[in-house]
Amino acid sequence: MKVGIDAVQFDIPKLYLPIPTLAENRNIEAEKLTKGLGLQKMSFLDVQQDVITLGANALLKLIEQEALALESISKIFVGTESGVDNSKPIASYLISLIENKFGSNGFKNCDVVDLTFACIGAIDALQSCVDYIRLNPTKKAIVIATDFAKYDLNSTGEYTQGAGAIAMLVTSNPRIIAFSNETGVATSGVFDFFKPKQTIQKAAITGTKENENWFGVLETEVTIVKDQPVFDGQYSNNCYISRITEAYEHYKNESNQQSGIFNNWDFIFMHLPYCFQGRRTFIELFANENQHLVAAQEGDTLKDKIKALSKSKEYISLVNDKIYPSEIASGEVGNIYTGSIFLGMLSALYFAGTENKPLSTEKVGFIAYGSGSKSKVFEGTLQSHWKEQILKTNLFEILASRIPIDFETYEKLHKKELKTSILEPKNEFILDTIESENPLLKGARFYEFIK
Repeated sequence: MKVGIDAVQFDIPKLYLPIPTLAENRNIEAEKLTKGLGLQKMSFLDVQQDVITLGANALLKLIEQEALALESISKIFVGTESGVDNSKPIASYLISLIENKFGSNGFKNCDVVDLTFACIGAIDALQSCVDYIRLNPTKKAIVIATDFAKYDLNSTGEYTQGAGAIAMLVTSNPRIIAFSNETGVATSGVFDFFKPKQTIQKAAITGTKENENWFGVLETEVTIVKDQPVFDGQYSNNCYISRITEAYEHYKNESNQQSGIFNNWDFIFMHLPYCFQGRRTFIELFANENQHLVAAQEGDTLKDKIKALSKSKEYISLVNDKIYPSEIASGEVGNIYTGSIFLGMLSALYFAGTENKPLSTEKVGFIAYGSGSKSKVFEGTLQSHWKEQILKTNLFEILASRIPIDFETYEKLHKKELKTSILEPKNEFILDTIESENPLLKGARFYEFIK
C-alpha cells in the first residue's frame, strides 16, 4: 500500500524586504548575498500576522482546495520551533480558528499536537502521520509546518530570515508522492542553534534590592524568551554536514542500497536555512560517493580537492538538474525553518510542472536537518497526478504578487514598533488581540477571519 502526500498548500507573508536593500543598509556587498548565497527576498510578517495565522491560512486553503469535511480529518500534526506558548500547542489554536470559520466543532475527534526539534520537527510530524495512515488506510491526516525565522538585527543570520507555512494532506494512494518504508537517521546532542529560556536578575530591572512583586513575578529572576536564537553559524554548518552524511550512510544500510543512491533521484530536497546551503553541503556526499573524481582534482589537501570538485562539470550538472529547482522559492522567501524542505519540494515540483521538465525515475530524495541535532534521509516516488495537484498552488504567481517594504519599515516591524498592519488584511486570518487584563486569560491570543 502506498502512503504519502495527496495535496499541499502554503501561506507566505505578502510583505518582503529586497535583499539588496538589506545589504545596502548593512554595508554588505549585495552580490555576496544574491549571487553568493542565492538570496533575493526576505518574507516578513505584518503586524497582525504570526505563525498561527500562517498555519491557519495554509490549512484553510488546503481544506477548501480539496473540499475536505472537517470530520474526515483524524490527525493534525504541527511541526514548528516558533511556539507562542509553553503549554498550549499551535495545533489547538488552528482547529479553533477553522471551526469558528465553518461554524462547527468538526475537529472534536481529531488528534492534534505540536512536534518540536528545530527545523526537522515537521519531518517528524510527517513520518508520524505516514505511519498512522499505514495502520489506518481509510483515514486522513494533515501535517503543517509553520515558522518565523527571526534573527537579531545586525547579526550574521539577519539576511536569512523568512516566514511561511506549508500544509500537506497525508493519505493512502496519494496523488503527489508516496514514501519509502526505510529512513536513515543520525542524532547528536549539541548546542549549534537553540532558543533557551534566559534569565535576568529582577533587581537589575526594578533598581531595588528588595524582591518586590513585579508584574506578577515573585522570583528574584525574570525569564526572558526571545524569538531569536543563540547560534554558532560555522559550528552549525559542521553539524549539518556531519548529520546528513551519517543519515545518508544509515539510509543506504536500511534500504540495502549501494553507493550513489542520489543518482536515482530526479530531485534532491534538503533543509535550506539559506538558498545555497544544499549545494554547498551536498558536495560532501557527492565526494564520498565519487572518490575517483576527488582524486582527479587539483589541490594539495583533501579540502582543496573537494573545493575544486564543487566547481567541476559533474557536480555543477548535478546541482542544476537535481538541486537548483528546489532553490527557486527559497531565494524568494528565506528560511522558514520546519517548512524549508517542503517549500523546496513544492518549488522543484512546481518548476518541473510549469516547465514540463522530463523526469527519468520519478524518485526524489529528502535530506532533512534540525539543529540540536538530527538528520533524516528517505525517498519518495512521484505519483501519476502529482503535476495537477502541485499546479493548484499557483506558487510562483503568488510569490511574484507580493509587496516590497523599505528598510525603515522593516526595522520597525522587527522591533514591533508598529501598531497597525502595513497591508489591509483580506480573505485571511489575523491576530486580533492578546488578553492582558483578565487574570484567567492573560496572554491568550484571539484571532478573526477578515473577508
